[in-house]
Amino acid sequence: ARHSGPPDGGWGWMIVAGCFLVTICTRAVTRCISIFFVEFQAYFGQDYARTAWIHSIVDCATMLCAPLGSLISNHVSCQVGIMLGGLLASTGLILSSFATSLEHLYLSLGVLTGLGFALCYSPAIAMVGKYFNKRKALAYGIAMSGSGIGTFILAPVVQLLIEQFSWRGALLILGGFVLNLCVCGALMRPISLKEDCKTAPEFLEQNYVPETEKQDLKRMSICPPLIKLWPHECLCYCSWKEYDFLLMPGFMVLAVSILFMAYGCSPLFVYLVPYALSVGVSHHQAAFLMSILGVIDIIGNITFGWLTDRRCLKKHRYFCYLFAVGMDGLCCLFLPVLQSFPLLVPFSFTFGYFDGAYVTLIPVMTADVVGTSLLSSALGVVYFLHAIPYLVSPPVAGWLVDTTGSYTASFLLCGFSMIFSSALLCFARLAKKIKRTHLQSLTGNMALKQHIWTNGATAYSVTAELDQRDVEFLSADTNCVSNR
Repeated sequence: ARHSGPPDGGWGWMIVAGCFLVTICTRAVTRCISIFFVEFQAYFGQDYARTAWIHSIVDCATMLCAPLGSLISNHVSCQVGIMLGGLLASTGLILSSFATSLEHLYLSLGVLTGLGFALCYSPAIAMVGKYFNKRKALAYGIAMSGSGIGTFILAPVVQLLIEQFSWRGALLILGGFVLNLCVCGALMRPISLKEDCKTAPEFLEQNYVPETEKQDLKRMSICPPLIKLWPHECLCYCSWKEYDFLLMPGFMVLAVSILFMAYGCSPLFVYLVPYALSVGVSHHQAAFLMSILGVIDIIGNITFGWLTDRRCLKKHRYFCYLFAVGMDGLCCLFLPVLQSFPLLVPFSFTFGYFDGAYVTLIPVMTADVVGTSLLSSALGVVYFLHAIPYLVSPPVAGWLVDTTGSYTASFLLCGFSMIFSSALLCFARLAKKIKRTHLQSLTGNMALKQHIWTNGATAYSVTAELDQRDVEFLSADTNCVSNR
């Protein structure tokens, strides 16, 4: 059925539940791969940098292939894309349990599992945006909290599985768990909004459609019927309309900011456990730090989502986002001086809360910039932009650890990267506000520049402000002319 706007409820809450499960099976599982880091390093006898490539390739493949997930969702079916992604991700984890080298893990756990996650992640998130408007931030907060809840539950569970069944058995069990993505795909019920078809009249004016068929096609979704009749022209047109947001200045600034934010946030999830172990924290305590980070991530997701849906903060979502990113950057700067479990616990609380906060607002900010109709394609691009930083930053951080013998340089680089991301958005918004104020002042000056009035057939121009007597005279003279 076609809706004039998002229903903000109904089956939408089942979509939120499905997206919640998707984030558990994708982002939480990805984070828990860091628990395998020490096991992989010991088993294969490799250094930090080479071992870190496993986590990097998973994250990179997930984000790099996000536009592919959006494409399948837009032109085939969201349900098909997520189910296919679940099968690929499960296959990758199962094959990883038989790995005999790091290169094997690069392909199976990195590329194949990452590709499967990509087909699931951005389409599921975009579906939430289709169903919610007024309570969009809250819905995203609940859906994205799956990452934190999953990390909280899975981190200690994965540690126990490794102890009981070795890392091979743990990966095999995770492969079976990730098959739940197929169930999530079944929950996704596509919805058609009038906003999605707003470009149909423009397209019909291009003479691709015979005149006799225009009225019927205007009542229908533009792409499916036209692709059958005019495949090349319509596909090219629809593809361009899906990605014309790339030229928006607001989206360009957001994209550059996301590159630096993604570079800064990724290494911490890889190196928090190894760093904790290096300063004398036990294995169970290190896994517990990841659990704390995960559960506080949930609170950040939901509370920030709820708060930014309030009327007083709704128009300030932009600044809430950059504040959260900046606070995470500050946390990374202080991490090298925290060298005991009691000091690392507050860090996990703070970093986890603000991580959950800005992750919730990424799709909300994207929707505010490009609109709901283009959200699926825009999210595909946004998560695609995470790919290169996710690929590069953990190995670079590992190289810095191998070179310097400490984690200080790695964490400082992450912190400054996230602070720069926040500062860039702040400066962009200030520049936009200054430009708008300047244009308003120019418009106001032009409005006072000239007044025109008539006396019979003669026009007179007054370039200064009229005093009260002139106004009264002008009014009386106009009435006289109209009486004639």
